[in-house]
Amino acid sequence: MDSFTLNKAAGAVLMVLILTMGVGIVSDIIFEPTIPGEPGYDIVLETPEDDTSTVTAEPDVVPLGERLFAASASKGENVAKKCAACHSFDQGGANKVGPALYDIVGRKPGGHDGFNYSSAMAAYGEENPEWTYENLDNFLAAPKKYLSGTSMGFAGLRKPEERADIIAYLRNLSANPKPLPAQ
Repeated sequence: MDSFTLNKAAGAVLMVLILTMGVGIVSDIIFEPTIPGEPGYDIVLETPEDDTSTVTAEPDVVPLGERLFAASASKGENVAKKCAACHSFDQGGANKVGPALYDIVGRKPGGHDGFNYSSAMAAYGEENPEWTYENLDNFLAAPKKYLSGTSMGFAGLRKPEERADIIAYLRNLSANPKPLPAQ
């Protein structure tokens, strides 16, 4: 390799280094960095006095009697498909993972023959003589929260309209349906 080619290679390397330094200097001039006075971020913790001053609005829930009056049993049948893996809805239907739900409204909680209920459900049945519309609504909203220790693994139905629809469907699954509560 001759000296002319060596000088061209050394010049190219120097040119790249100078160009890189120049771009860095020019970008520092264009984009002037701001250095914070205090490094890091402040972590704001909620104090008890802040908690009492916060007001959260309660969602407006239509009373159960009105929801049941406006409920649709056919929509409830569609909602009940979520339950069909564990429960049967037929008269004289067999128990599955959960008990058969035919004629559940007005039936004693934990009292269906041939099903082994959790101790929590059995105790609940001792305190409550029958499944009322209100009890079913609260239980279907969040079974584990409403009845701690229940073996029902369903998370619950959050929408009040869905709960009213399925309760209307369950009400119709009876030879003698219970009267609806007053509005």
